Amino acid sequence: MAAAPITSTPPVPTASAAANTAQTRMIENFDTFLVLLTAQLKNQDPLSPMDSTQFTQQLVQFSQVEQQIAQNKNLETLIAVTNSRASTDAVGYLGKKLTFTDGSGVLVDGEAKWDYSLQGQASATALSVTDARGKVVFTTPGETGTGAHDFVWDGKDNAGTQLPDGYYALKVHALLSNGDTVANTVKSGGVVTEVDLSRGEPLLMIGRVGVPLSTAMMVSAN
Repeated sequence: MAAAPITSTPPVPTASAAANTAQTRMIENFDTFLVLLTAQLKNQDPLSPMDSTQFTQQLVQFSQVEQQIAQNKNLETLIAVTNSRASTDAVGYLGKKLTFTDGSGVLVDGEAKWDYSLQGQASATALSVTDARGKVVFTTPGETGTGAHDFVWDGKDNAGTQLPDGYYALKVHALLSNGDTVANTVKSGGVVTEVDLSRGEPLLMIGRVGVPLSTAMMVSAN
């Protein structure tokens, strides 16, 4: 059995369960309203009948609630169809390489890899790795030459502590001798080895790290 993905979300009630609960409560409240209305009409003074405006307003409100529940059920059906399509599409990512172009990277089994490219010669370059909360966990000097460079991180912070697998990001700070910034690009990636369909949104698994389908950047053949 495959290991549980790093990415996780707390269980939440399904749209179907919520819609069914709302429908049941609406029916119960409407039945109670009709019983009370019938009792009041039976016991009203024929010479001084009650104002029907309030009852009419309540009937309109019940009708509006019923229409809203019906709309929610239709939306629920549409979401189910969309999720089914997403699941089918996600399976097609198996064996494909995901490429992240926003600096994101995945630490798997104590290793994360990035490619960064400098658009000019730098006098000094600093690399910093941040965790999913944006906290800097590792820093090191980088290459200064123009062009592409590789960076492999062993998942240890500057104190030598091994950090858990998961999402991290690389930031490159390259400077000229006068302090101006050298433009750069950063990318990383990994091969999808499994697709987790047990959640609301499919997760593309790179090792034990789950990448939500909606966040997948560029996809190419392995």
